[in-house]
Amino acid sequence: MEIINKLSGAFWSTQIWLPPNTTWADIAPGSRPDVVHANYKDLIWPIPLAAVVMLVRYTLERFWISPIGKSLGIRSSRPKKAANVPILETVYAKSTRLDNKLLAPLAKQTDMSERQIERWWRLRRAQDKPSTLVKFCENTWRCIYYLYSFIFGVIVLWDKPWFWDVKSCWYGYPHQSISNDIWWYYMISMSFYWSLTGTQFFDVKRKDFWQMFIHHMVTLLLMSLSWVCNLHRVGSLVLVVHDCADIFLEAAKLTKYANYQKLCDAIFAIFTVVWIVTRLGFYPRIIYSSSVEAPRILPMFPAYYIFNSLLLMLLVLHVIWTYMILKIVVDSLQKGLMSGDIRSSDSEDLTDSSENARLANGSARSKGKSNSGAAGAAPGKADPTTGGAAIQRKSHNANNHTTESGGGAASAASQ
Repeated sequence: MEIINKLSGAFWSTQIWLPPNTTWADIAPGSRPDVVHANYKDLIWPIPLAAVVMLVRYTLERFWISPIGKSLGIRSSRPKKAANVPILETVYAKSTRLDNKLLAPLAKQTDMSERQIERWWRLRRAQDKPSTLVKFCENTWRCIYYLYSFIFGVIVLWDKPWFWDVKSCWYGYPHQSISNDIWWYYMISMSFYWSLTGTQFFDVKRKDFWQMFIHHMVTLLLMSLSWVCNLHRVGSLVLVVHDCADIFLEAAKLTKYANYQKLCDAIFAIFTVVWIVTRLGFYPRIIYSSSVEAPRILPMFPAYYIFNSLLLMLLVLHVIWTYMILKIVVDSLQKGLMSGDIRSSDSEDLTDSSENARLANGSARSKGKSNSGAAGAAPGKADPTTGGAAIQRKSHNANNHTTESGGGAASAASQ
């Protein structure tokens, strides 16, 4: 126990986290009659609030979002199914990942080509993935939250001096009061990321699952540290700046799932403009204030350099992500539409109906073991947007990882 106390004391050293000549007692709640300091004990509230957020999400998805999705013609099940090939099903049951070493032996056993087996595997894995309606519901919920968060953030910050003059983030620090609306803005934002951390294990499984899990945890950690250190002003600014673009990204996904291609392209164009304005316009203004103006107003301390370094790193990422977004835009303009899914990591590249038919024919020749396969491989309507998905997979995946999680990472880093 003594060792734990020593480690805790070393970690929470005032020489690291607070300005010179400031102690934790100086910023404790009730230490000054004219200032309402942040209370570190309040950080427990986002956890039960996360349960409320998840309940609200479930209610909306079940009784509102899902019926709307069905009315738009979004299917709750995948239209394409892999042919019933017992030998491949047996191997697939052992591992959903295809071992290239097994291709040649499986080809001999099923009388199928290695390419047909690979196509069958992609279709079979796609069967186990959530339907388009499930993804539609998930993205609609995120769009609703980001829209709410941005509007609520603007309302909360509208009468705050630091919303109009970033330098006000540093005046009087660390003795800056927490108003009730800022308290709720912070707590609800943290509860949302707590809810994402929990529901991530039940939501659509994506390739960046663990990266996003780590991101959510780091976001919560940094937001918590910013709360403890009374850096809520700059944190609230970064939150509102990053929520704005995420609204349009999620909206573009929704229209994509609903097959409103032209509307998807238009919203994605708006997203691109908003992204550039907020992430490369407003956000660098915050960086300038924290890097140039803050040292002129405040005495520097180690935690300042830690938080500001994270802000600068995030700006570098914004530049990289902007390049990827613009690359998607250029590719889309050349093709005449937004090819593939905006988040290609949601699903594998699906083959068209002719490929499925060939699989059925190939399985029918597999020594009489897959006669039922041809019947099970009913050709579906070809998806005109899947052709370009493979071309843009890498840039789509990077872009989505950025934009979907940008609000949380940014808000955390700033703090």
